[in-house]
Amino acid sequence: MKPKGDGIVRVGRQTQGRKGKGVTVVSGVPLAGAELELLATELKRRCGSGGTVRDGSIEIQGDHRDLLVAELGKRGWTVRRSGG
Repeated sequence: MKPKGDGIVRVGRQTQGRKGKGVTVVSGVPLAGAELELLATELKRRCGSGGTVRDGSIEIQGDHRDLLVAELGKRGWTVRRSGG
């Protein structure tokens, strides 16, 4: 089962509720369950930082927007930066 979405993967940055520490949030990825966990692991390794999967989106510690947009684009998805 594919999660609902418009087919666009969005990469943004959030600091709310994290004591000023920023995380890069990847949402809209058309994967679920173990596949999403595997992608998160690969992206965390690529960025060299920690992170988690929460509510169907991937959160990676730090600001890695440019790297993630390029990496997800290579995988064949339509990727857009969102937020500031």
